Amino acid sequence: MKLNKKQARNFILTHQKLMPPRKLEGKRDILEYIKKVGCIQFDPLNVIAYNPYLVLQSRVRNFKGKYLQELLYNDRKLIDGWDKNMSIYSVEDWPLFKRYRDKAFERHGNELSPIYNIIQQVRESLKKNGPLTSKDLKLDDKVRWSWAPTRAGRAALESMYFWGELIIHNKIGTRKVYDFSEKHLPSEILSTPDPNKTMEQYFNWIVKRRIGAIGLLWKRSSDAWLGVDAMKTNERNKAMTSLEAKGELVEIEIEDIDYPFYIRREEQELLNKVLGDIKVEPQVSFIAPLDNLLWDRKLIKDLFGFEYKWEVYTPVNKRRYGYYVLPILYGNKFIGRFEPKYHKKTRILEIMNWWWEADMDLEEFKQPLIDCIKQFTDFLGATSISFKDNSKTPENLDWLQKIL
Repeated sequence: MKLNKKQARNFILTHQKLMPPRKLEGKRDILEYIKKVGCIQFDPLNVIAYNPYLVLQSRVRNFKGKYLQELLYNDRKLIDGWDKNMSIYSVEDWPLFKRYRDKAFERHGNELSPIYNIIQQVRESLKKNGPLTSKDLKLDDKVRWSWAPTRAGRAALESMYFWGELIIHNKIGTRKVYDFSEKHLPSEILSTPDPNKTMEQYFNWIVKRRIGAIGLLWKRSSDAWLGVDAMKTNERNKAMTSLEAKGELVEIEIEDIDYPFYIRREEQELLNKVLGDIKVEPQVSFIAPLDNLLWDRKLIKDLFGFEYKWEVYTPVNKRRYGYYVLPILYGNKFIGRFEPKYHKKTRILEIMNWWWEADMDLEEFKQPLIDCIKQFTDFLGATSISFKDNSKTPENLDWLQKIL
């Protein structure tokens, strides 16, 4: 099957619930969306809002952070885990990540581990006191750890979490509170063996999962594959070939792009609807830096003609735009980007910078932009907008300060 770039964009955005945006409602739709794409990525930075919240506000009408918190820590329908780096996924997927937990136990649960001798003490503390943070343990001796020396209590709790003995009970800001998995997860989930018995089965599963995370993915190296254990290019290509032969993937050709693309077979019906040229009134949405849509930024550049880099780890003097910049989507094209900062105490949304893409006609999308900003400020709880005194801030955005 051959698509032009516009058709490919429309399919991905429809799959991602961004065309149109903010049509999902409530916790049930949030859960179904996350099941559909596999996971959404977590990051502890909170310049404007946490990444999962930014992902969901562009898809869920009147999104509130408590919806996600309840699904994670009250309803236990979602869980914090390792997938595309640190992520949030359906608790039903717990058995599928058993090999990740087993590997963590092999690494940190043996007698050579620096935290081996305190594990039993941590267990006794949890049994006696209930859910704990690393500060509650008072085990402050430093041990060698993955990225740098850290407190023994923190290393122990994280290790037990990574091998599955503990889960995150809740969070206080970004501080994790841990408890035993068996107290909060269904026994049938905990006892279910890994459905993927072999590495080949695992590679097939994870390739199909990551394709579904975006909707349409090509046969080339990509940041969309980050966090996949042990899979190299040959294994990935073999999995794609195997899945296509089994009818689980459909190969797609896109004009002016040399690489073949794939969609999951179950998305064929959605693609057919998109190709039916269903009319969708274009709207504006602000996209999270680690949104599933942006996992493969080379793909975004080739399909949308939009270059984006998350520059939080780029030295200040080498940044092209800013520290925490959100892309602006209108219909099926990116029209610009802006750098926001939310001041929670004063409830002011500060616009640090704003950049339009070339040849943008503001009048075409002024009202949709106003609608998006109103919904975005409602999501944040902002009561006013201010602009940083910066020559890069376009003069034709002065009217934004007057819309709240």
